[in-house]
Amino acid sequence: MKFGIFYEHQLPRPWQDGAELKLFQDALEQVELADNLGIDYAWEVEHHFLEEYSHSSSPEIFLAAASQRTKNIRLGHGIRQVITNYNHPARTAECIATLDLVSNGRVEFGTGESSAILELGGFNIPVESKREQYLEATEQICNMLAMDPYPGFQGKYFDMPCRNIVPKPVQRPHPPLWVACSNRETIKMAAQLGMGALTFAFVDPLEAKHWVDEYYSIIKSDACVPIGHSVNANICMVTSFSLHHDRGEAISRGLEGFEFFGYALGSLYIFGEHQPGRTNLFEEFRVRRNKQLEETPINYFQALAAERGGIGTPDDMRAHLKKFEEVDVDQVTFIQQAGMNKHEHICESLELFATEVMPEFKERETAREARKAEELAPYIEAALGRKQFMKTLKDDEIPLFAALGRSIAEGSDQVEKTALSSS
Repeated sequence: MKFGIFYEHQLPRPWQDGAELKLFQDALEQVELADNLGIDYAWEVEHHFLEEYSHSSSPEIFLAAASQRTKNIRLGHGIRQVITNYNHPARTAECIATLDLVSNGRVEFGTGESSAILELGGFNIPVESKREQYLEATEQICNMLAMDPYPGFQGKYFDMPCRNIVPKPVQRPHPPLWVACSNRETIKMAAQLGMGALTFAFVDPLEAKHWVDEYYSIIKSDACVPIGHSVNANICMVTSFSLHHDRGEAISRGLEGFEFFGYALGSLYIFGEHQPGRTNLFEEFRVRRNKQLEETPINYFQALAAERGGIGTPDDMRAHLKKFEEVDVDQVTFIQQAGMNKHEHICESLELFATEVMPEFKERETAREARKAEELAPYIEAALGRKQFMKTLKDDEIPLFAALGRSIAEGSDQVEKTALSSS
């Protein structure tokens, strides 16, 4: 398996001066450390208006900064919001390509649509059309990255004339494509579209087997028709993360933050109410958590299980990860920056993981990847054969666009209109 770290940039209240500055600088130091330790991926989310839960509204800037402090770690949009009202498809293509260039080809292009009403409503995106908008935008972004020039598009949710989107990415036809998945239905969609599945549902390793088997059975079937110009057959799952040789210390350092992550996610997406600038999620969470702990105290002598299995000793983590490995999960990504988790504790956990847990999994990864690539090659070739690619324009089909000054001199905007109509 491969391993990653994941960032929401969580910042529970109360907020103090300099807290956001420290949050971002600490995260950059953590990514740099992870790169030095040989961890494979750093994922950064894009969210808007989700106070406390995520202060990561411009992931392309954070990832660009991280690219200049690292050499090998893959830099993942986990995810970028691709619906037009969030980010115009051409701007997304430009940002992905530019990040790929400044990072020397280390970008992973994760995509998503969001299901938080604070985000959707803030950008006037109707809930009922968000999936359709997402699919339209994602396919066209891939076309923009891969085609020279982009022929233009008249869609249901956005139109664009023929343009050549520059720059182009290092990774051709485009960086590996992923989609955020929160349940088995979106796992199926990922496989059908030939995309990597970034599963942000906390799944017990034993249950993960059903997700993985279903995903790869679709990748190998006629149902897989890539939305992009390549197939990225990978499945990534998230888990908790806090390591110490003393299990009780690992739990004290990391469990509350992980549980806040889950509570804030549930409140903002499912059961809560939010008053912008006033709701205190962390205070709500602590009241509930303290009451729960009174009823069911934590047993520090017993290893935590299920989604909490990544919190404990190196041996606890090793046993936890082997369950994912045995069911052929491709990557496990750690929720290490959550709640009030401290920077120095996160760094200590990363170092302990890289020293005592990761090496044995790395030893098996090269052979596993080679077997997988050989097995999937004919299925990926068949899937790409089923895709209907956008028609490439011949030279004499590419329209001419007059400069504004020439258009004015030759009479209003008739030259532009004529060129557009020919596309």
